[in-house]
Amino acid sequence: MKIGSISEDKNIEKRVSITPDIAKKYIDLGIDVQITENYGEHLGYSNSNYEKQGATIIKSKKELIEKSDIIVQMGLIEDDDLSLLNSKHTYIGVLNSHKNKERLSSLIEKKVNFFSLDLLPRITRAQSMDILSSQANLAGYKAVVESFSIFEKAIPMMMTAAGTVPAAKVLVVGAGVAGLQAIATAKRMGAIVFATDVRVASKEQVESLGGKFLVVEGSENLETEGGYAKEASEEFKKQQEELLAETLKKIDIVICTALIPGKTAPLIISEKMINNMQSGSIIYDLAAVQGGNAAFTEVDKIIDKNGVKIVGEKNILNKLPSSSSGLYSKNIFNFVTNLYDKKNKKLNINLEDEIIAKTIIK
Repeated sequence: MKIGSISEDKNIEKRVSITPDIAKKYIDLGIDVQITENYGEHLGYSNSNYEKQGATIIKSKKELIEKSDIIVQMGLIEDDDLSLLNSKHTYIGVLNSHKNKERLSSLIEKKVNFFSLDLLPRITRAQSMDILSSQANLAGYKAVVESFSIFEKAIPMMMTAAGTVPAAKVLVVGAGVAGLQAIATAKRMGAIVFATDVRVASKEQVESLGGKFLVVEGSENLETEGGYAKEASEEFKKQQEELLAETLKKIDIVICTALIPGKTAPLIISEKMINNMQSGSIIYDLAAVQGGNAAFTEVDKIIDKNGVKIVGEKNILNKLPSSSSGLYSKNIFNFVTNLYDKKNKKLNINLEDEIIAKTIIK
C-alpha cells in the first residue's frame, strides 16, 4: 500500500498534507510514503528530512499518482492530474463537494473513492480527524493577532501618569471553534470581549472564556443535530440586527467567523451598521471566501469605508503554514488509520462505520 501527495500551488496553498514526522508514522503502519520533489521545502522540510524518515521522492507528478493507492491533498488538484485517477485510487482531502460537484461526478463514475473531511460527523471518535476544528482553532487565533496589528491603538488598558488608555472592545461574530479561540486570544491580550451566535448553547462557552454573550431575548436555539449553525428566521435576523447595530457603535474590532456549511456566509453586518461605527475600527472577515459576514468584504483586500477598515481574508492559514500543516497531517493520518486494515494491508471501506459513510462522496 502506497500513500502519496503532490506539491500544492504555493500561490494558493502553503500547507502540506504529510509532514516528515507523519511520514514515519505511515511507514511504521506498513504504508509506503511518496512525495514530489521539494514538497515541503518552503516550510523548512527538505527532501532529506523526508528521506531520513523512509519516504521516497518522485520528480514526476504523473508517476507519483500512478504509483499511489491513496492520494492526500488539501483540496482538489488540477484537472490534468485528477484525470490520472482510476478505480484503484482513494483520494482524501477537503473537497468542498457542493462547490466541486461537476469536477467530482465523472471521477466517481470511474469508481475513484473520494473522502472529504469537511463532512466528518461531530462524534467523539472523529475528534482526532476533525480538520475543521484543528484549522479553525488556528484561524481564530491568527485573526485576532492580524487585526490587532492593523488597529492603531493599544489593546489592553494602560494606566500612566499622563492618563489612562482604555482597553479595546472586541466583538466576535460566531462562537464556533474559530470564534471561541478568537475570544480567548483577545481576552488574553487585554481586550474587553463581546460575542454573538445563533446557537444559544454558545452562551456558556463564551462566558467561560471571559466574554459577554449578546443574546436576542426569547430567541430559539438555531443549532443542527450535528452541532452546526442553521439559518435564522427573518424575525430573529431583525432582532439580531437591532442588538448588533447598537453594540457596534462602541466596538473597536470585529472578528467575523460565522459560516453555514455548504452555503453562502450569512450577511450579519450591514452597510448601515458600518456607517455608524467609529472611524479607526477594524472588521476582520474570515468568512470572505463564502461571501463574507460584512457588507463591502472583498477577498484579500482591505476596504476603507469612512475610516472603518474591512479586511477580507482568503486563506489565513497560509500565514501559519507550519502549525496548520502539522495538525492537518495528523488529522489525515488518523483518518487513514481508521480506513486501513493493518492485518491484511489494504483499505477497508466499511460503510457501517459512521465516519466512513458520512465522508465518502457518492
